[in-house]
Amino acid sequence: MSTASRVNRGRAAAAQNRTAILAAARAVFAEHGRTASMTLIAQTAGVGQGSLYRHFPTRSQLIHAVYEGNIAELEALAQQDVSTVDDILEALYHQLTLSAAFIAVLDSADTSDRHLASIRGRLRNLLSDKLSDRRQRGRLREEITTDDVYITLGMLAALLHQVLPHQRRGTAEHAWGLLLNALYR
Repeated sequence: MSTASRVNRGRAAAAQNRTAILAAARAVFAEHGRTASMTLIAQTAGVGQGSLYRHFPTRSQLIHAVYEGNIAELEALAQQDVSTVDDILEALYHQLTLSAAFIAVLDSADTSDRHLASIRGRLRNLLSDKLSDRRQRGRLREEITTDDVYITLGMLAALLHQVLPHQRRGTAEHAWGLLLNALYR
C-alpha cells in the first residue's frame, strides 16, 4: 500500500515558498481584499498553512509584505533614468485597479499603522522627486504639485474601494480618464 504525500524539501524551498506565498497573496488580496482567507492564500501558493505562518506569522505582516513589493516595483521604475511621472502614474493606476489591498496605502484615514505611513512617505518622495525634475514631469501641467497628484490617486482609490470587484476595471478606466484630463495639458 503506497501513500502519496508531499515531499518536505525543507530549507531549500524556503525562498521559493516565500515567493509563491507573496504572489498568491497579491492575487488573492486583489480579488477578495485584505480580509481574504489565509487558508485560500496557502492553497493558492501550493504550501501548507504551517509554511505560510512560518514566513508571515500574522495577516498584517503578509499584507505589509505585499505593500512592500508594490512600492519596491514603483521605486525600481522611478530609478530608471528614462522613467517619467507618466510612467509612475500608469504603474500606480494598474496597481490600484488590480489590487483592492493596495488601495489602503492611499487611505490617509489610517494613521495608526507605521508601516503604511512609511510606504505613503516613500510614495510621496518618489512622486516629489519625479515632479521636481522638468524632464521627468512628462506631460503633467506645470502647476500640478505632489499633493495634487496624491489627492488624485486618493480620489481614485476611494472610488475603487466603493465598487464591487467586477466593476473595478471599468470604473477605474472611466475615472482615470477624467482625472488625467485634470492633470495633463
